[in-house]
Amino acid sequence: MSIEDTIRDQIKSNPILIYMKGNPNQPQCGFSARASQMLMACGQKFAYVDILGNPEIRANLPRVSDWPTFPQLFVDGELVGGCDIMTEMFEAGELKKLVDDSAAKRAPQA
Repeated sequence: MSIEDTIRDQIKSNPILIYMKGNPNQPQCGFSARASQMLMACGQKFAYVDILGNPEIRANLPRVSDWPTFPQLFVDGELVGGCDIMTEMFEAGELKKLVDDSAAKRAPQA
């Protein structure tokens, strides 16, 4: 499997996924810290990939996503954007709605 295929599989397999520097408990840059804090504040489980620990992903993700910077948030297989877009969405209440809607799709039906 190529690294691009691995990235596509990660995006497809994880409904809420952030590619970031470090991890949510120990982010390695301010943008990654802010992005992961916003996601945690939304209250839904999410996956992450530490691009510093995965240099091949760091080098190839911008080609797959057509987005040059990190962090990068994907929800339901679609690129949401980076920290600036996440911040705008978070402040408008749109980020929470997006991740809540994503989680609701996977919730067991009563």
